[in-house]
Amino acid sequence: MIPEYFMRLALAQAKEGDTPYGAVIVKDNEVVAVAHNTVSRDNDPSAHAEINVIRSLTAKLKNHFLEGYSIYTTCEPCPMCATACVWSGLSEIVYGASIQDLISINQSQINLSCEEVIAKSFRNIKVTKGILKNECLELFK
Repeated sequence: MIPEYFMRLALAQAKEGDTPYGAVIVKDNEVVAVAHNTVSRDNDPSAHAEINVIRSLTAKLKNHFLEGYSIYTTCEPCPMCATACVWSGLSEIVYGASIQDLISINQSQINLSCEEVIAKSFRNIKVTKGILKNECLELFK
């Protein structure tokens, strides 16, 4: 499967949430979990799409360690979500729009890239950026 396929699934998830963020976790080219943002619905500021999809999969697996899995997100993981990727052991982060892209369209963000978070951690997580970037940014219009 190509990255665009999985990002389109994340885009579909984003349209289901409180705000336009969606996430998909993949292993061996198979989707194993999907989620969207539920911050408002759950009254939980940590209920970002990435956190929700990690929680969903680790509960299903009854294992908190996700080495060998990739997460596809419509937007670059914020520092909280990037740190959750580190703690869960995800092997790859693939995202559409960057934090800088979101800042440029006046979407509030903490101006710290996921690569900066990873660089300060003990993990080596592959990061692929800009997959369907324009489609991801369209969610905010």
